[in-house]
Amino acid sequence: MMDFDEDLELIRSAAREAGQLALEYREAGLKVWSKDGGSPVTDADLAVDALLKERLLSARPDYGWLSEETADSPERLSKKRIFVVDPIDGTVAFMRNKPWWCTPIAVVEDGQPVAAVIYAPMMDEMFEAARGSGARLQGRRITASDTYELEDAELLADARLMEGREWAEPWPQMKFSKRNALAYRMALVAAGAFDAAIAISPKWDWDVCAGALIAQEAGAKVSDHLGRPWQFNRADPRQTSLICAAPALHPLIVRRTAPIPLAI
Repeated sequence: MMDFDEDLELIRSAAREAGQLALEYREAGLKVWSKDGGSPVTDADLAVDALLKERLLSARPDYGWLSEETADSPERLSKKRIFVVDPIDGTVAFMRNKPWWCTPIAVVEDGQPVAAVIYAPMMDEMFEAARGSGARLQGRRITASDTYELEDAELLADARLMEGREWAEPWPQMKFSKRNALAYRMALVAAGAFDAAIAISPKWDWDVCAGALIAQEAGAKVSDHLGRPWQFNRADPRQTSLICAAPALHPLIVRRTAPIPLAI
């Protein structure tokens, strides 16, 4: 098998190509429609998906494929390595010409990500990691924050959800912010720009797989709301929930979220 760094170089280059193509489509004028379930999709999403599938699988024909914009196939379950891709994470921000969208790409081996990138084209930010080699932004090493108290911690989470739910253990006063793309939120936690990202609802593998490796390589802790580690490339490509946090904060958050009865 190719080593992780070679896969990282491949997906880094592909993500940049994908970002440029997405920008070109938006400049030309997007065609938008709704998927089953009501979420929006554009012709750019599909064009980027096609570009990445051709670019990546032509380079690694023995790898499997899982993408938001490609019909899933059980064939990937028999592959040692697969690509996990979201062509455009944060489509609403992309449509509205906001910068908070990105292209996350991960390589998964035996259920765990081993190489990952998250590229935000409007800010030309490239987050990346290979297993065991740390995480980087623009080629510079990044680390999660050393915040150890929830009081005044900066969270990427829905304040209405956090403040509107009945919690067995109350939360202290915290600062909430929003970013459209879930992968980008995890990248910002990895870089120490925020202390945690919380999502108490099921998330697709393509939303969180790349961010999981980048955050963990930066020293953050990633799990579901019960504190359980994630496994990827399963028949059902979803995770129950998301807690991505600075290492000292993660157990403090899980202690509060664990009583929530949530299942896929």
